[in-house]
Amino acid sequence: MKRLFKQAILFSLTTGLMMNTSYAATSYPAQLLFGDTHLHTNLSGDARGYGVKLSPEDAYKVARGETITSSTGISVTLHQPLDFLVIADHAEGYGMMQKLFNRDPELISDPQLAKWAEMLNQDKRSAFTAVRQMIVAQGNGQLPKAITDNPEAFGKLWQDYITITEKYNEPGKFTAMYGYEWTGMYKGNNLHRVVVFRDGATIVRKTLPVDSNKTAHDPRQLWQALAEYEKSTGGQVLAIPHNSNLSGGMMFVPEEVNTIATATERVKWEPMVEITQIKGDSETHPYLSPDDQYADFETWDVGNLALTQATTIGSLRGSYVRSALKMGLTLQQAQGINPFKVGFVGASDSHTGIPVTTEANFMGKHSMMEPSPTRMQRPVSRSMDLKLVNKGTTMAASGLTAVWAHANNRESIFDALERREAYATTGPRIAVRMFIGQDFPDDLFAQQDWVAKSYQLGKPMGSTITNLSSAPKLALFAQQDPNDGALAKIQIIKGWVDAQGQTQEVVIDAVSSPTKEGSATLQAIWQDPNWQANQASFYYARVLQVPTQRWTTFDAKRFNVAVPDGAPTTIVERAYGSPIWYEAN
Repeated sequence: MKRLFKQAILFSLTTGLMMNTSYAATSYPAQLLFGDTHLHTNLSGDARGYGVKLSPEDAYKVARGETITSSTGISVTLHQPLDFLVIADHAEGYGMMQKLFNRDPELISDPQLAKWAEMLNQDKRSAFTAVRQMIVAQGNGQLPKAITDNPEAFGKLWQDYITITEKYNEPGKFTAMYGYEWTGMYKGNNLHRVVVFRDGATIVRKTLPVDSNKTAHDPRQLWQALAEYEKSTGGQVLAIPHNSNLSGGMMFVPEEVNTIATATERVKWEPMVEITQIKGDSETHPYLSPDDQYADFETWDVGNLALTQATTIGSLRGSYVRSALKMGLTLQQAQGINPFKVGFVGASDSHTGIPVTTEANFMGKHSMMEPSPTRMQRPVSRSMDLKLVNKGTTMAASGLTAVWAHANNRESIFDALERREAYATTGPRIAVRMFIGQDFPDDLFAQQDWVAKSYQLGKPMGSTITNLSSAPKLALFAQQDPNDGALAKIQIIKGWVDAQGQTQEVVIDAVSSPTKEGSATLQAIWQDPNWQANQASFYYARVLQVPTQRWTTFDAKRFNVAVPDGAPTTIVERAYGSPIWYEAN
């Protein structure tokens, strides 16, 4: 009864943001939907290599609320079903790992693949090593052609995935969106993109996932392939970069988008960026934002993705989203277009086939890191020479994508992502609204139709506003997930370029809970006291919960073990609203 009561509260909170206006009468997106835009199943080579047995069908079942059994025998039910899901298995060697496990004659005729097949069938340690070697080979463009050039084999698996996805897609109740991961790397530096389709089965069947090995691990060649897909099919598609924190500074490189053509391409194809997930948070780094007390959050800064290079101070600027937003302002000044005008999504990037992002039942990065008495003591990843290690306790139980949509279907969700009216959370289902305008009344939130008026008088998150005559106002609203912690504050992060051409940032507490226990709802009209008409800037909202127990604490209680020294036991969960940009002539 208690759980049903909480779910009823959540329903009233999220739908209540419509403020008694019927859906049929609204022209603005009134439905708040939560989903995972990046999940892996046994079709991904690394996931299968680490032991995941769950298929796309299993993933859809658990996402829709069914109870399933994990690859290690744990019964799993989401505390609340998802509204939508993108299964984004790796394009490279799509579904081929199972053939390697089975010692497929075509594959093991290659000596390197034969060696890996034997390692996969020995024990967990050998399998872990084999997968790490494959990841490094992928990053260096050295995977055998039998894996990377087998369109007949993985083409059938792609068609099977489409059939299963269509089976579980139920518009209005649950949306199964098509996607895959383009796993581009350069010397182990992460350049990965999740590709998401707006289209249904008829159109998606006309294409195959784009293998990064055939596009020189160059995102610009991926964009060309996406353009060809749209031209030949009439479909629509976008790409979402992720784990910029593990890119060795290569995710946001001004030199790659220093022409109008390349900048235009990036802003078209990549309107969103994945800012938080299992492998750490990519908002900012303490070195980059020393005055931000919340900057050191779920930080992964040991090395790049493949752990072939240690992280350096020089690589940080191109690895974090906030610094990219600031770079975008300078590029806008130089060439008239901002290639890093990105909104935010959160996702799990779970390789277990299970999109669990809550601390209490966190299922880990991959099957070898599913709940057990020893997982906090084991590394989640390590370099081949064992010198660089990401400890198991650094895994983050994150995250989710929230979209403001007109309906729960592929078209509406995709459109919300494309216009950036979406945001990220680290797991909790926090409701967030942000609008910018000049004419919001002081009593806006006291009015029943405040959402409709906010759309009439201003613009929502993800928008651009230009040529204002006076300082803009931000209408800020956040509501807690009733199944999670209360809200501590809404912060505004502002970035701008000063008169000397240097980028600046500031973090402002726009509204805080009056008590240390937190509040269910926070709202405010905030006006920038330092606004200048000729100064381009961006603003985004960061909503912070009060501290709650982290998954490490839940594990310690569950298995009666100690949390390793130095590992965090609490967490300040958060939501990242997509930015709003102000541009001046």
